[in-house]
Amino acid sequence: MIILGIGGILNDPAVALLKDGALAAAVEQKKVARTARAGELPEEAIAECLRIAGVKPEQVECTALARPLGSGAETALHLNLRALFPNAQLVVVDHHTAHAASAYYASPFASATVLTFDRLGDLRCGAIWQAEGTDLRVERELYYPDSLGDLYGRVTALLGFHQGADEHKVQWLSCGGTDRFAPVFLDILQHAPGRLPRVDRSYYDNQRLSNGGFSAKFYERLELADGGPAPAGLHADIAAGVQKAVETVVLDMAGRGENLCLAGGLAFNALLVAALERSGHWKQVFVQPASGNTGTAIGAVYHAWHRTLRNPRCAPMHSLLLGPEYSPESIKQVLENCKLRFRYLLTTGELIERAVEELNADKIIAWMHGRMEFGPRALGNRSILASPLNPYSTENLNSFIKHREPFRKFACSAPAEIAGEYFEAGPNARNLATVGRVKPRHQKTFEPAVLGDGLVRVHVVHREENQVFWELLHAFGRSTGVPVLFNTSFNLFSDPLVCSPRDAVRSFYSSGIDSLFVGLFQLQK
Repeated sequence: MIILGIGGILNDPAVALLKDGALAAAVEQKKVARTARAGELPEEAIAECLRIAGVKPEQVECTALARPLGSGAETALHLNLRALFPNAQLVVVDHHTAHAASAYYASPFASATVLTFDRLGDLRCGAIWQAEGTDLRVERELYYPDSLGDLYGRVTALLGFHQGADEHKVQWLSCGGTDRFAPVFLDILQHAPGRLPRVDRSYYDNQRLSNGGFSAKFYERLELADGGPAPAGLHADIAAGVQKAVETVVLDMAGRGENLCLAGGLAFNALLVAALERSGHWKQVFVQPASGNTGTAIGAVYHAWHRTLRNPRCAPMHSLLLGPEYSPESIKQVLENCKLRFRYLLTTGELIERAVEELNADKIIAWMHGRMEFGPRALGNRSILASPLNPYSTENLNSFIKHREPFRKFACSAPAEIAGEYFEAGPNARNLATVGRVKPRHQKTFEPAVLGDGLVRVHVVHREENQVFWELLHAFGRSTGVPVLFNTSFNLFSDPLVCSPRDAVRSFYSSGIDSLFVGLFQLQK
């Protein structure tokens, strides 16, 4: 049985394909097309998923579409889907239902409590679900404006970032502040144990279109001049305040139990995930790593498989390496068409040996190998890598290559079987969805990646999921004694993660990266 799911039609469109109960492919439109048009079918992502899975359109038996679809778009979308997939049944899935399905059915749990949070999805902005077997039912709901995501977005704008795009910056900025403003944000949410948040709208002013739209009452509580941007010296404390308040409310809403699942845009907040993991309220926590709008494509196919078509529970999602990969022939064609000089490495062993040589020479390398990751995080197949022993890694990565703020740190990738020697990290570190801590004896080695208070972004790499990257980490460890690499996403200037060899070449020559490894090919400047 083949089910194709589409999510994020209005924002971050993506496609997933389920083949006999297993995820065969998942691709974001922005990565393959390098653009996306709101309200339109992501045709390039659809075509890529079909190609990866080796499926013809007429073989698709069900198309699952996650809401929202946009005003007046439904008839045209349905007609286009009917034309593309003439033999497919159509299933339309509520936005938060798709979020919940993307987390629970992807988890290894036979039963769980599921939390979904985002800014606004079909009016609903949060929900608590109970799941058992293939059953998934909503228990309590939050509706706009009682939105944790909206509050976090307003603070993002107050701090001078772009609301709806830069919330992750506020998260990392919070690591350098105190939570002295948390009571203000808890008052905005009218937090009380056992009660769902209910936003006090007197802290907002709908007539104010900048700096988050906060009212005079809010500025008075923070002892700031009314209506202006927040002083730079308070940015970290304001960020820490809203972060602490959101963590407090979510922990209270979650309650206690055996298994907890999390999805929705707010679940991208790795500090929140870590707070849930460390709370001791739950034995196991699983977050859908592609938790935003793109992940609703995965939720849509899971929902159709389990709830509409009444199939038995499928296997958990074991990997996000669900996108396209490129053959040596296709890579070589791109390099030759661009008239580039390159070196072809005959074996994977030679590839890894050459990469380790570059890293030991304090070079920054771009690493493109195997299938592209689904979601925003680089998991070792579309990554920029550096040695933690390189004294200039922080300056080179943040200032000269990524051109981003110094408080945004890179991840530490380590093999799963020895990661515990260096870091404390929960199971969601497999997908970079949480944060860990550096063991005290290794603080100095990984100091450039520390967010504050010993916190660090940890990426735990399993051999069965990503063997080549796992072997690279071990080879680097044999050479240096430290089997850990600094890892950040292979993209520039807020572009999507690179997808194709052409994308990789373009980003390589537009940056200060020293060496590019794309498949078995190496390019140097």
